[in-house]
This record gives sequence, structure tokens and C-alpha cells, in this order.
Amino acid sequence: MSITQSKLFFITGVSTGFGRALAQAAVADGHRVVGTLRDQTALGEFELLAPGRAIGKLLDVTHTDAIADTIADVEGKVGGIDVLVNNAGYGFEGLLEESTLAEWRKQFDVNVFGAVAMIQAVLPYMRRRKRGHIINITSMGGYFAAPGIGAYNGTKFALEGITDSLSQEVKGLGIKVTAVAPGAFRTDWAGRSMVRTERSISDYDAVFEPLRAHRKSISGKQPGDPAKAARAILEIVASENPPVHVLLGSDAVKRVHDKLDALRAELDAWEALSKSTDFSS
Repeated sequence: MSITQSKLFFITGVSTGFGRALAQAAVADGHRVVGTLRDQTALGEFELLAPGRAIGKLLDVTHTDAIADTIADVEGKVGGIDVLVNNAGYGFEGLLEESTLAEWRKQFDVNVFGAVAMIQAVLPYMRRRKRGHIINITSMGGYFAAPGIGAYNGTKFALEGITDSLSQEVKGLGIKVTAVAPGAFRTDWAGRSMVRTERSISDYDAVFEPLRAHRKSISGKQPGDPAKAARAILEIVASENPPVHVLLGSDAVKRVHDKLDALRAELDAWEALSKSTDFSS
């Protein structure tokens, strides 16, 4: 890759998973990457990936007051951010009745409001340059829900909708926006990174326990390859006409097709009732 094609990426959550895989692929292609981490030791390890081109920043995306200053510091000292990747987030497993409102709020603070704050901080610079690409890492769980991960589903549904709206707001400003929805990949999402509530209501055992057991059993055995996901995201960044929504993984494609088929059937079955609520002409 020639130096004229090099971009500056700002990726949240680069210690492991998609963020780390994407950072590694980007620096391998000659890009520079500013990555956020929450631990000084991890920051040092990240910068060793490519000294001078992998730049760590200590930042917790829930500390929204610090985000604007971090972005301003990068813009002033490192360079203009070409690509923002909102990757920081975590999985939360808890039935609605068994989980607390505080747990739900934390899930939204990290997965949604952290991303929104990052976008708000970056947009003024991208608008002035009339270029940039914002990528929100969502999930196939932003298209369909499952018992016991309603809070997580809610955050990913929210990010899909926010991405769609934002893409229309900035369409004429030279800024591209993409929601990347992975299926099951071999990251720590279902393992050590998953926050799980304690069970307390036996009425939910039949619907939830098999799903919890399955999720634990496939951790580390998922079909998706994070390195290939990183290559796919770089291909999207290089595209002149990138998608607003894209799935990653054959499992995501199949399950979203199934969801769309079920939604179409339900829409058709209730279409007469849906239309009956209009004023009579």
C-alpha cells in the first residue's frame, strides 16, 4: 500500500477480539491505528504491534467527558482521523426479570452511549474535511433477539437504527457510515468477556438454561474467524460505495434470512388489521 492510501484509524477496545484483529490487519496494510484500552500494561503491549503506527490511548468509553479531549489530542498531535470504529462493548446475559435496571443502564452506557459520544466528538473534524468513515460494530443480535440477552439485543438494535439515521444525516457531507453485524466469531464475547447474572427464578429454566449452556459450550469453537472479519472490514473501508448495513459470517446471513422470512409472514398475516386503523376516506 502506498503512503498516499494510508489512513488513520481510531478503534475503541483494541485489547482483544475484533478490535485487536482489525488493528493488526490495519497496521499490516500500512495504516496507522489509535486504539483505546483501559489498562496501561495492555497499552504498552498494543503499541509494540507497530511502534509509531500503533498508538494507545487510555480511555473508558463510559467516561464520556474525556472523549472529546482525547479526540482533540489525536487530531492535534497524530493527525486527522479517517476511520472511527466503535468496537468497545461487551455481552450481558440476564433474563429481564432477574436482572437489575443498573445492569441494563451499564450495558447501554458502554454499547450505545459510548459509541454516540465517540461519533459526536469525531464528526466536527470529519465535517470540516468533508470525508471520513464511521463504523459501528453491532451484531446479528441487532436483527433478532433471544431469551436472556434482551439488554444486549436492545443495544445492538439501537446501534443499527442510529447508524441508519446517521448515514442519512451525513450523506451529503462526504462521510460514510456502516453498521457491521458479526455472527458468532472466536472472540472472548461468550467467554471471559460475558457478564452473567445469577439465576433466581426457576420458571425460566426451560427456556433459558439450554441457551446458556450452549453459549458456554461453543466459546472458542465459533465458526467466525476474527482475522477474516478484519480483512472484510478493511475491504469495506476501501470501497467507494460501502454498505450502510453488512453482516459477517454465514451463520449471521442464515439467521437474518430466517428472521426476515418470519417477519414477512407475520406482516402478511396481520396486514388487514394493520391497515384497518387509517381514517376512512
